[in-house]
Amino acid sequence: MPRSAKGGRYHHGDLRAALIGTAVELIGERGVRGFSLAEASRRLGVAVSAPYAHFDDRDDLLAAVAVRAFEIFTGALMPEMGKFAEPASRLAAMARGYVRFAAYNRPLFEVLYEAGLDKVRHPEIEAAEQQLNEAFLDTVRALADGDETRADDLATAVEATARGYAMLLLDDGPDPEPGAVEVAAERTSRAILALIEGRRLLG
Repeated sequence: MPRSAKGGRYHHGDLRAALIGTAVELIGERGVRGFSLAEASRRLGVAVSAPYAHFDDRDDLLAAVAVRAFEIFTGALMPEMGKFAEPASRLAAMARGYVRFAAYNRPLFEVLYEAGLDKVRHPEIEAAEQQLNEAFLDTVRALADGDETRADDLATAVEATARGYAMLLLDDGPDPEPGAVEVAAERTSRAILALIEGRRLLG
C-alpha cells in the first residue's frame, strides 16, 4: 500500500492505488454523494491537481472503485456458487453473498448501486462484472428452460428480492452485527428459493 507521512499525508508510492483506497474510506464516512476528488486530495495531503494524472474526473475514480468492488464481489460469490450444482441452490447462494457483500463492504456496494456511473463511458466496469453477470444469467436461464422472457422476469425478481433484503439490513445502521447479517442472508436465501418454487407452481 502507498505510504503516508505524519498526519496521514501521502509521502510516496502508488498514488492511483492511494486515491482508490481513500475514495473507499471517504465514501464509508460520507456516502458516495458526499465524495469529491478535492477531499481525497486533502486527505492524502497532495495538490488538488495530483489526481488528474491518473483520473479524468470524480466519476473516473469512482469507476476504478467499482472495478475493485466487482473484483471483490466476484471473488467472494463464485466459490460459494460453485459449491452447488442445482440452479436454485446456486441462486440462493448468490443472494446470501449479495447481502453479505452489502453489509461488509458498504462503500463498495454504494458505488456499484448508487453512484449512477455510465457504463458506456466506463466499459471497464462492464468488463469487471462480466464473469459474475454471466454466471447469474446462465443459472437463471437454466431455471427458465432457456425461455428468455421468463429468464428476464426471474432475473429481475431475484435481484429485487436480494436488493430489498440488503437495503433493509443497511437501513438498520452503518455497521450491522455479524449475527444480524447472517440472519438477513439466510432469510434472503429462503426467499429466493420460495420465489423460484412459487414461479414453478404457477407454471
